[in-house]
Amino acid sequence: MATIKDVARLAGVGLGTASRVVSGRGSVAPATAERVKKAIRQLDFRPSHAARSLLSGSSQMIGVYIPILKGTFYTPILQVIDTELRSLGRHMVVAFGQGTGDERSQAIAGVGFLMDRGCDGIVVMSNDLLEKDVVAMRRRQPHIVLLNRRFESLREHCFSADHVEGGTLAARALLEHGHRELAVIAGPRSSPDNVERVGAFLREARRAGLDIDGIPLVESDFSPEGGWEGARLLFEKGHRFSALFCANDEMAVGALSWLHRAGIAVPGSLSVMGYDDTSSAEYSAPRLTSVHIPLREVTLCGLHSLLNRCYGMELDVDPAFPVRVSWRDSITELPRGRGGAPAAAPVRETAP
Repeated sequence: MATIKDVARLAGVGLGTASRVVSGRGSVAPATAERVKKAIRQLDFRPSHAARSLLSGSSQMIGVYIPILKGTFYTPILQVIDTELRSLGRHMVVAFGQGTGDERSQAIAGVGFLMDRGCDGIVVMSNDLLEKDVVAMRRRQPHIVLLNRRFESLREHCFSADHVEGGTLAARALLEHGHRELAVIAGPRSSPDNVERVGAFLREARRAGLDIDGIPLVESDFSPEGGWEGARLLFEKGHRFSALFCANDEMAVGALSWLHRAGIAVPGSLSVMGYDDTSSAEYSAPRLTSVHIPLREVTLCGLHSLLNRCYGMELDVDPAFPVRVSWRDSITELPRGRGGAPAAAPVRETAP
């Protein structure tokens, strides 16, 4: 396999001159550049990734940090990033939260890992990093964007849909179908986007005249297991309600599974609302009505902004992320005069 030294020897130039022609950086006389290009064609020279990195001073790699490598939320985001980078001749390196320490420590370590690997820019998804953490990271690597987070001092580096609007739409969807007895399975209170969507949901319910202090709410962890356990707890405590809002689709799918096992028909006896509109919503049973968060558009916008900074590209960056409701089968109109769902039949309390 030919090397850059072979190209330089055949073209009769120094190694530095051949390198400048290959990298496209630096001044080379046209006639000399043509000799080098002829030698490249003659030798069928193809620089390796490592060689291109050395020549260009760039790794051509974008790092991506996600908290966990599972589920229907993060996997599609990674697929969008990988597909877009490959189409542009770049590659992705992924780090995720594993090992010792709390979630914040794991996020700091994960982003540090990506910096140590020489990534030209980094996409970060984490609810656990503080604003001061990201400011410190940017001192070492200025090319960082955050997805699904907002920090006031880093506004141009943050890309997120409006979760206040999303929570408001979720409440309206249930209220407009006649539901006045509501319940909520929320995500962790440490998650800023969860606080936004659940807070907006409750405020909209209060604007409709509901006593939000009487709305039963359990906190879970954005997983199907958490949704299963949340539904079990709501009914174990004897709460009656006609509609359930789950703060993400994975919890909603877990709740649907528990409700099915308990013999509670959805939407016949209880309506269920999800959030995010991931693939699990479309293929659950029944198919889940969910607030559509345009994650693909958010991801591409943030990635394009990063690539423009890293490589001087002019990719489209449109920070308009319309939120809407994807209507399916899990919500129905509440008949006039009908109350909340009955208490569940006894079931074994072990997860499936």
